[in-house]
Amino acid sequence: MRDVAVIGVGMTKWGELWEKSLRTIFVETALLAVEDAGIDKIDSMYVGCMSSGLFAGQEHIGSLFADYLGRKPVPATRVESACCSGGLALRQGFIEVASGMSDVVLVGGIEKMTDVGGNEATYALGTAADQEYEGFHGLTFPALYAMMAVDHMHRHGTTREQLAMVAVKNHENGSRNPLAQFPFKVTVDMVLKSVLVADPLRILDCSPITDGAAAVILCPADMARKLKKPVVRIAGSGQATDTIALSSRKDLSWMESTHLAAKAALAQAKRKIGDMDLFEVHDCFTIAEIMIIEALGLVKKGQGGKAVEDGLTAAGGKFPVNASGGLKAKGHPVGATGVAQAVEVVEQLRGHAGERQVKGAKRGLTQNMGGTGGSAVVHVFEAE
Repeated sequence: MRDVAVIGVGMTKWGELWEKSLRTIFVETALLAVEDAGIDKIDSMYVGCMSSGLFAGQEHIGSLFADYLGRKPVPATRVESACCSGGLALRQGFIEVASGMSDVVLVGGIEKMTDVGGNEATYALGTAADQEYEGFHGLTFPALYAMMAVDHMHRHGTTREQLAMVAVKNHENGSRNPLAQFPFKVTVDMVLKSVLVADPLRILDCSPITDGAAAVILCPADMARKLKKPVVRIAGSGQATDTIALSSRKDLSWMESTHLAAKAALAQAKRKIGDMDLFEVHDCFTIAEIMIIEALGLVKKGQGGKAVEDGLTAAGGKFPVNASGGLKAKGHPVGATGVAQAVEVVEQLRGHAGERQVKGAKRGLTQNMGGTGGSAVVHVFEAE
């Protein structure tokens, strides 16, 4: 396989983008990545999107986006794996370049979620759960993650305050990200007093409904060097699945798919988790980040809450997690999140992350997952 580099990144500000259409958001973002890469050709496109049909009434977006980007007749493929759609699109683009099938691949991720009401958005997101055994009985994702939180608290002594500390940390980081949807700081007290959604989770434990997109340009590392671009390689890519229904799992608060995907990505990169300088992970709920850092092996099982409380995952800590603000503050347009994580890590490894720059960062890891962890993708990035 060929070494694969990211030579261009693009992202626009996320939020409630009512004045922009699905295609406009994608094209604006993709053009930023093309401009950053400094290239004039694309061999192929992959677009991560969970549910453009339910959220925006538009399917067949591969054709739509290639057309409005002015790139037809290039092959353009939509990739869906719930909230993991963006990460999986990145993996598919990586495989295409690494295999030699294409030299230059555009990978985008997008979701426009605010054109429907709250009930419709809840229904669309709920399709990522097991419809027969969860959705039809009224379970929503806040409810599912609330059960995971209760289980983690019962098994490991994780506290309600430790959950809140995840939100505090990520909003602190997000306050330094000009593209974040909610770039404001919060306190533990604010989180604990915010509206209850599904006990013990409150509104400030939950990622928001968001419109937005992100894009990267991939090519062989040798080509990137010839173009005299800063070379950030995708050194490892791992993917795994788990049962879609929580009731089928042996341990409700263990992310097995993340654990296996990380193991595969790190093995391919010939690295250990301790070699990474920063992490962008899927904090759709505050409990999710705690479970994820355990599954990645940053801390032992059950120690995720304490790690946050002790500052290990803070911007200046031993394991900086979600310097971008994460899904919690940056936003979570579900199909775009996995690609946006890659954008953040590439910017960090280039040294272009501004006020949120992690000092001396040379290696980074992204973790993106679908549903309650029914699918997961992990990527390892290295700067030359």
